[in-house]
Amino acid sequence: MRDYIHVEKHLQSSDFITDVVIGMSDGLTVPFALAAGVSSAVSSNHIVTTAGIAEIIAGSIAMGLGGYLAGKTEIEHYHSELKREYDEVERLPEQEKQEVRDVFKEYGLSENIQNAIAEELASNKKMWVEFMMKYELGLDKPDENRATKSAATIGASYIVGGIIPLMPYFFTSTPLEGLKISAVLTVICLFLFGFFKSKATGQPLFAGALRVTVIGVLAAGAAFLVARLIGA
Repeated sequence: MRDYIHVEKHLQSSDFITDVVIGMSDGLTVPFALAAGVSSAVSSNHIVTTAGIAEIIAGSIAMGLGGYLAGKTEIEHYHSELKREYDEVERLPEQEKQEVRDVFKEYGLSENIQNAIAEELASNKKMWVEFMMKYELGLDKPDENRATKSAATIGASYIVGGIIPLMPYFFTSTPLEGLKISAVLTVICLFLFGFFKSKATGQPLFAGALRVTVIGVLAAGAAFLVARLIGA
């Protein structure tokens, strides 16, 4: 009888996937909505593409900067809590040991085992602090390059997503003609993006894809109607 090998499938590189989702979802939606709004108010594709390129550049910088600041904040918060935890195990060792016991008490371990684990951890300050960071505070050590990677990933994903709805305007004669092709292309891309995003994150595939698509279409439709009303 062959041995059964159990392989656990878990999501890897969740930070990277999160950044791609943030950049792509906004990149597909915002430039599409802008192009749709401008298309209803002007008669030149050049104006639409100029406004779209300007938005993609500004949006990618803004989104990238937001990702960088979020990453830096995460790192700074972790190191601040790490410093505080080292101070607490130095000044209040018995209290920190009790917090270790409390963690394992929740798992139903006996008092003897709780005490043994607490004492064993206390013999290695580094491991003790790392345990407290993870299981008391729920903080994993972040990648020190997280801020830079996040900024680059979000910014690049925004650019890739933003180019898609803008491309048809380079090959059509009028903004409304470009909008028709852009709408079809963007809706397809939104659905595919939502599908693969849901697959990567373990969510219901069709529901996730439909949700992303509807949000993008509603944003573009609102921009188009507002621009047409203002123009009228």
